[in-house]
Amino acid sequence: MHDPSSSKRPHHQHLVWTNPATGANKSKWGLGRHRDHTNENPNSGRLKVNGEGVGTIAGSDRLCKFFLSDSCSFGDKCRFLHSWSTGDGFSLVTPLKGHEKAVTAIALPSGGKLYSGSKDMTIKVWDCETGQCAATISTGCEVGCMISEEAWLFVGIPDSIKVWNTKTGIEMTLPGPIGQVYALVAANDMLFAGTQDSRILVWRFNVATNCFEPATSLVGHRLAVISLAVGGARLYSGSMDNTIKAWDLSTLQCIQTISDHSNAVMSLLYWDQFLLSCSLDNTVKVWFTNNQEQLEVTYTHTEEHGIISLCGMHDVQGKPGLLCSLNDNSVHIYDLPSFNERGRIFAKQEIRAMQTGPTGLFFTGDGTALTRHNTINKFRGTLHRLNLFL
Repeated sequence: MHDPSSSKRPHHQHLVWTNPATGANKSKWGLGRHRDHTNENPNSGRLKVNGEGVGTIAGSDRLCKFFLSDSCSFGDKCRFLHSWSTGDGFSLVTPLKGHEKAVTAIALPSGGKLYSGSKDMTIKVWDCETGQCAATISTGCEVGCMISEEAWLFVGIPDSIKVWNTKTGIEMTLPGPIGQVYALVAANDMLFAGTQDSRILVWRFNVATNCFEPATSLVGHRLAVISLAVGGARLYSGSMDNTIKAWDLSTLQCIQTISDHSNAVMSLLYWDQFLLSCSLDNTVKVWFTNNQEQLEVTYTHTEEHGIISLCGMHDVQGKPGLLCSLNDNSVHIYDLPSFNERGRIFAKQEIRAMQTGPTGLFFTGDGTALTRHNTINKFRGTLHRLNLFL
């Protein structure tokens, strides 16, 4: 479907995906499923695209670079993949367009709204019933990160944090950071912010004044703090100095520094008493706490490319799956704890933000500007539905 505005200025969009096993070719988001094609090759394995066997691919699942630009002259006979995803756990439903630069953050506060932040200096509010953009909020700066905690929305921007209460409309600014705020997490009535100047700033929520008040600054990393996670009465921080630090949430003291990664620790995920970390050193590491209350590696998964983000969710049977965003512009989906691959999602640029939602939904945002007319299979900020093991 041609979008005449796409040739005039770049856009970013969301896509909606659903599990094809449900037979839901259309949804309240308003668009049917898109089907892609691959070549026929008797020497290659059978491939499922968007849940249906549609042919085979030669040897690997490498994406055709000409398919990305809508210019592949081989069409269905191309030896490389013509699809925005592989695997049978999800399928495309609809695009959601709006941002003009990279989508860097996604959040789901209570109230049925989806919030997306971007380098275009805006936050967009999406109606989850219609898929339409309900509002655009100007931040005046590039959005570095965003989280929601009940009705509160926290947005990290250079030199401050913007705070909104989505129910009451209360708005405030928390000063203190120096440089971009790369990571946010909330726990124990405290807000933690990982900053460009290597500190972790802490605010406490004062119930009497309904405000966040500065508490302390956690110092120890040598470079920017770019990932945070909370679990097991600890705060975990990952940095561009290649280390992970564990902090006691009651004393706010550093109790362990880990140097097992050889490059920046891009994302941390605490899940079911395990800590997962990923790095530009091409590894995902799974950690557990030993009898001495120290983290130890129990498993290391290696990829061919650097890993920039992790997201976890359970399927309809309660089994865990892990989403790994790589800097080769793809997301790999794995069963846990086996790390057997379930599928992949492709984009024109790296997928920088991922967020799980209700009823099997998960969301991703990438850095591509839409310049071609075919909007169906272009990822920007994207919405997917994932139901594994069906």
